[in-house]
Amino acid sequence: MPGYSLLISAFLRLRTLPSPPFAGMNPFCEIAVEEAVKLKEGGSASEVVAVTIGPKAAGDTLRTALAMGADRGVHVLEDGEVQPLAVAKLLAALTRREEATLCMLGKQAIDDDSNQTGQGLAGLLGWPQATFASKVVMDREAGRASVTREVRPGKQLGVERAQSMDPACLHPKVYRLPGHTPICQVLIQVDGGLETLSLKLPAVITADLRLNEPRYATLPNIMKAKKKKVDTVTAQVARAADVHRVCFVGVWGGTSTLVA
Repeated sequence: MPGYSLLISAFLRLRTLPSPPFAGMNPFCEIAVEEAVKLKEGGSASEVVAVTIGPKAAGDTLRTALAMGADRGVHVLEDGEVQPLAVAKLLAALTRREEATLCMLGKQAIDDDSNQTGQGLAGLLGWPQATFASKVVMDREAGRASVTREVRPGKQLGVERAQSMDPACLHPKVYRLPGHTPICQVLIQVDGGLETLSLKLPAVITADLRLNEPRYATLPNIMKAKKKKVDTVTAQVARAADVHRVCFVGVWGGTSTLVA
């Protein structure tokens, strides 16, 4: 179930207008939609449900996801500002309702760069997560996903985690806890290399830039998308009316204060 955010198109030159400019799909979310469609085309998924949260105008971008290959859409109407925690709670409610086994999201939006929604969604659902994915391989029969992501130089967090479990951290390992099933397969190359994680489904994956190149929505598929089903619900229907919002209060003594 890919979710995506709506924002000002990355291909437009910004200037002050009397009316709101054209809004498009967040590029990272577009990559997530493309990967979900590819997984279905490869037989690793049975249905792709695209989800957006926003005003009525967001429905036009939802049709773009349907034209890319999503089977149906869900539009949660919300005219106000929707922050990452609110999005995560809404997506968690919809994930339970749809009984999804994999949530694909963009790693972050390019307007606020929050990079919080995918992690928050995994925490709310209690699911394993793999962020900044540059490659996804599904094993539907085994109910597992293998995700490869880049490790930036100087941030060898994966190596530190592996070293705490096994000194031979540069070799693929399946780590076990007493009485538990395998929890993680780690393959790491340091100094700007790659890290491979093996996740048990259901899981949450966030897409990085190099995961794929999204396809263009062709005119025939755009016409077909108009006939695909789109469910329109409200935040209350999605059982997330109790979402707390984070408000910026001010700066005192060089520190910022946020109220949740």
